[in-house]
Amino acid sequence: MRKYVAAACAISALMLSASVLAQQAPAAGAAAPKKEETGKDIAFNRSKGNCLACHAMPTVPDAESPGLYGPPLIAMSARYPNKAALRAKIWDPMVTNPATSMIPYGKHGVLTEAEIDKVTDFVYGL
Repeated sequence: MRKYVAAACAISALMLSASVLAQQAPAAGAAAPKKEETGKDIAFNRSKGNCLACHAMPTVPDAESPGLYGPPLIAMSARYPNKAALRAKIWDPMVTNPATSMIPYGKHGVLTEAEIDKVTDFVYGL
């Protein structure tokens, strides 16, 4: 009888261990954690930044079908030595140029504060 009780206890312990492991392991086919969006991802995203709709980025090899309407995004740290000025331009370009056709990404809530920071970092590095 003791043999059967010991075997039943061992089986119960194995089943409990398997249950705990199954809860900790991701289910087969479960989506992997989403990659954090970079400034480049946001700038290239047609439903977010969409910078390529208007701007060329000559130093970015995968910047396909760039626009010609806005100034090319090149040597940005030389053009904007004060990074905060570039961020302000992305936030609301109408402050410095009321006739601009650039979207006020922050003022109109197109991008979040964090997204504007990421885009600013990306563009500033061009």
